[in-house]
Amino acid sequence: MACLLLPLFVSASVLAVETAIGPVASLRIVNKVIAPDGTNRSTVLAGGTFPGPLIRGNKGDNFRINVINELSDKQMETDTSIHWHGFFQKGTNWADGPAMVTQCPIIPNHSFLYNFNVPDQAGTFWYHSHLGTQYCDGLRGPMVVYDRHDPHKHLYDVDDESTVLTIGDWYHVPSPQEGIPPSADSTLFNGKGRFRDNPTAELLVMSVVKGRRYRIRLINISCDAWFDFAIDGHSFTVIEADGENTRPHAVDGLRIFAGQRYSLVLNANQAVGNYWIRGNPNPAASLPGFDGGINSAILRYKGAPTKEPTTELATPKAPLREQDLAALTKARVPGRHRLGAADTNIPLSFAFNPATALFEVNNVTFVPPNVPVLLQILSGAQTPQDLLPAGSINILKRNQVVELTLLPLPFAGPHPIHLHGHSFYVVKSAGSTQLNWDAAVRRDVVALGTPPGDNVVIRFETDNPGPWFLHCHIDWHLDLGFATVFAEDVRGTPKANPVPAAWKTLCPLYEKGHPRPLTQGTNATLVA
Repeated sequence: MACLLLPLFVSASVLAVETAIGPVASLRIVNKVIAPDGTNRSTVLAGGTFPGPLIRGNKGDNFRINVINELSDKQMETDTSIHWHGFFQKGTNWADGPAMVTQCPIIPNHSFLYNFNVPDQAGTFWYHSHLGTQYCDGLRGPMVVYDRHDPHKHLYDVDDESTVLTIGDWYHVPSPQEGIPPSADSTLFNGKGRFRDNPTAELLVMSVVKGRRYRIRLINISCDAWFDFAIDGHSFTVIEADGENTRPHAVDGLRIFAGQRYSLVLNANQAVGNYWIRGNPNPAASLPGFDGGINSAILRYKGAPTKEPTTELATPKAPLREQDLAALTKARVPGRHRLGAADTNIPLSFAFNPATALFEVNNVTFVPPNVPVLLQILSGAQTPQDLLPAGSINILKRNQVVELTLLPLPFAGPHPIHLHGHSFYVVKSAGSTQLNWDAAVRRDVVALGTPPGDNVVIRFETDNPGPWFLHCHIDWHLDLGFATVFAEDVRGTPKANPVPAAWKTLCPLYEKGHPRPLTQGTNATLVA
């Protein structure tokens, strides 16, 4: 699809998300030197931009994204694999993307067509590399599925490329293949931001017209940081969380974790002027605060002078609490409404083992297998004893209500936990004692608690055969084994997910390009 014309009141020069492609497109994965915060570095990019081009389509579309690997810079990963975050991939588990879970990586000078349908999903999504820590080097971008019959359509006037807003951490050094992860150097909004030692770098400007209402699609594309997001002088209404419509809920600030998305309706009803858009990062991940315009972007009303804001930081009076959100429809949690009363009940404990410097899920560190889990299943493996990695495969029966109790982990947290292939009901959020049985929000990334006893409880239904990854979306932690796999309806997986011929060639090509056999324990080189 050609780049769409923007409304006349939006200057194309202020946008970093400048083009849209899809639902049928080619996506070239390339190395390029860029300086989004004023400091040059070599990167891995989708389409040659950061963030990658907006991939857009409509509810019901067939997406066909041909990923072409043109990588050559060996200081970073040169293989690749793309995850389409938030899509259920029902019937196309092979297109989900995590390396060595559902596919072998795409090697340089080769391509792979991700061909999947979106029959019943609409909302805000994103895509990113799912190989090692490659997306920390830049391979990440927004993705939106529009709904012509959006039930919230009456609440906003503008919803296009100009209102897609990514926020993410940025690093001046390539992601490490081993060793201690780096700290972020800056925060970028739509690929623009300031490093503390370069206070003149260009900031993102989001243009609005007084009296109009804007659907801002906020996406945290970080490798690590969560952000406290607010816009000076403005409140907004949450209408979507992670691709799921929510009952409208008014707030004036929110915390957004890596992988999460929110749609916020902003009413441009303040005095014409310039206002700071703020994204204060987790202090452990980056430099907090707003001195010199760091961690900031600009909301500029049409007619306001071209200058930086002078608005003052205010403490939110009505910040978002996850437990106050509810799904717009079907908010009632399936199964019996009592903790531990689902068809299948699984407690998941998380820990960091100082002896190994690795994370563990139920006392096991996830180590990518030499053969993708999906390929193992298609080859006849049927039981936990047959499937690798040992201890990390949880087999689930079909058409069951599954309750996961996620135990808290204070070390290096809060940890955002993402489940592939599903949205889940959040029965109990971190920091809350409230059990939401009749008015729960559905989403695909939830933050763990940190104090002892602060369990998070989620439920989902096993209606999607295939192996699905559950992992921390802090990419450095995933690289250190913070993951497990739920293999859903193992016997029914081959019939439910017929694989294309091109998928079958990925592993032979990969093995040919990697003549030395991989062994267990290669987290730093090949992590899904």
